[in-house]
Parts: sequence; structure tokens; C-alpha cells
Amino acid sequence: MKEVKILAIGDIVGKAGRRVLGNKLQTIVERERIDFVIANGENSAGGLSMTPDITREIFSYGVDVITSGNHVWGNHDILQIIDSEPYLIRPANYPPDVPGKGYCMKSFKGINICVINLMGRVMMNPMDCPFRKFDEIYKVVKDEADIIIVDFHAETTSEKQAFGWYVDGRASAVFGTHTHVQTADERVLHHGTGYISDIGMTGALDSVIGMVKERSIRFFLTQTRVKFEPADGNPWLNGIIFKITDSGQTTFLSRVQEKG
Repeated sequence: MKEVKILAIGDIVGKAGRRVLGNKLQTIVERERIDFVIANGENSAGGLSMTPDITREIFSYGVDVITSGNHVWGNHDILQIIDSEPYLIRPANYPPDVPGKGYCMKSFKGINICVINLMGRVMMNPMDCPFRKFDEIYKVVKDEADIIIVDFHAETTSEKQAFGWYVDGRASAVFGTHTHVQTADERVLHHGTGYISDIGMTGALDSVIGMVKERSIRFFLTQTRVKFEPADGNPWLNGIIFKITDSGQTTFLSRVQEKG
């Protein structure tokens, strides 16, 4: 039986997030003997978008697959590569005519790893059902994929947990993104799916979910329009490591918190 160690990295926010990713990723990969890296990049450009150059920068640090979420369309330039870059994905439950793709397959030493990106619906924009969309994709990939990983980009822990139980035994691992706050509920579910509600954020810790804290405070005090921008101080990399067998079962998982 073969095992693969997969590192999933929480939402990369702005320059601080990209900087700590560049400074720390290879150290973590070597120390933890990581085989495969997934990172959520939807906040990597200015905190609310992605660009082709920044996407290429993230890949250059050793990331295998970039997932995204509701901010993927924040910069129109991403449309230049979202159809052609095979390992950049957006939530699969967008309407069917939206550019890009919702999952990808990549092989590591003969093990086929499928990464699926889905977005929740509670307190989010209207979307197709992520539960049923997983069912659709699973029917297509189950015979080819040895390992199936889901980035579930959602607001509420209840929706994330419900999804985790729904796919238990079919997905190898489910990690939540979007809230930028790492949760402490990592575990292996009854049928072998590794699960955590949110893997946190890669960016400035001295902030409000990655943004300049004074501007966020002003917004909550005044309820007026405030221009948010990414913070820069005290960057950390947050994520999780899954150890998964080639039969698709998680045997171990551990949160990552690495100071930049």
C-alpha cells in the first residue's frame, strides 16, 4: 500500500500571503516530506482576486493545484488563463457556461489525484447545489481517481460539516476555505474521509481576515463604505497535511501554522 502526503494551504491573501508562501513552502515540503501541494489563491492579488502573473508566481513556489472561490472573478485578467491552465480551478457548481473548470486530475508516482473545488450556498451568492454537483463529478472520476480531495469554499461550519458527512467514504479528504480562520475540528470521519471545517489563511496575522485592521474597524463602527486592502504585518502560513493511502483513505491529518 502506498501513501501520499498532501498539503492544503489556506487562502493566500495579498503580497504578505505570497511572500510567506515563497519563503516557507519548500521548507515545509522538505521537513514534512510532502508529495503534493494544493493552495487556495482567490485572494492572492490585492486580497480579492487573481491575475495570470500571480497565478504563475504561486505555481513557481511548488504548488501543484490552485483552487479558488467567490473572488476568482475579481480581476478580469484571470479570464486570459482560466480555460487554458490545467491546474487552476474554480468552484464546479457555478452555472455550466462559466469559464474555467471545477476539478482536475494530476498524477503522482502513478497515483491519480483528483482535486474538486465547490462553493457553499449559505450566506453566499446563489449557486447550484454543491452536494449534487459532487455526485455528478464523482460518477465521472471515481474509476480513474485513486484519491479525491475537495476544497469546500463556504461560510458556515454547519454546511461544511454536512458536506463532509455526505461525501464520507467517497472523498478522501475535505477541507474548508473562505472564512480565513483555522478551525480545530480536524478528524477522520467514519468511512475514512479526512475533514476540517476551515484551514485558515496565508497572510498577515495582525489584520482582520487578512485586511488592514483599522479599515475593518472603521467599517464596523460607521457602517459606511470603506476600501479594504491587504495587511502586511506578521505573515503566517496556515493549512493542513493529509496522509492518504492509494485506496483513498485518510490515515492521519495535522494542522499547519508556520510563521513567515
